[in-house]
Amino acid sequence: MLTHDWIGLLAGTLTTVAFIPQVIKIWRSKKADDISISMFLIFTVGVALWMVFGIQIGSLPVTLANAVTMVLALVILILKYRYRK
Repeated sequence: MLTHDWIGLLAGTLTTVAFIPQVIKIWRSKKADDISISMFLIFTVGVALWMVFGIQIGSLPVTLANAVTMVLALVILILKYRYRK
């Protein structure tokens, strides 16, 4: 694997893992009041497009990182809906 692929995998891992504390916080507190639904919807569509782009250019780091990030963003959206008032 080329050096830029490793850098991409590390960057993707760090930016993806950054969502895990938010998911855990919402899950434990059963509150997602401060989460902007419009921001996460726009973000999720953007991440999906990045994933498609990664597939089109054959980039594992771009595809993999955005696939996992999309799942985490969808979990946050689901929890936002589930714990709404």
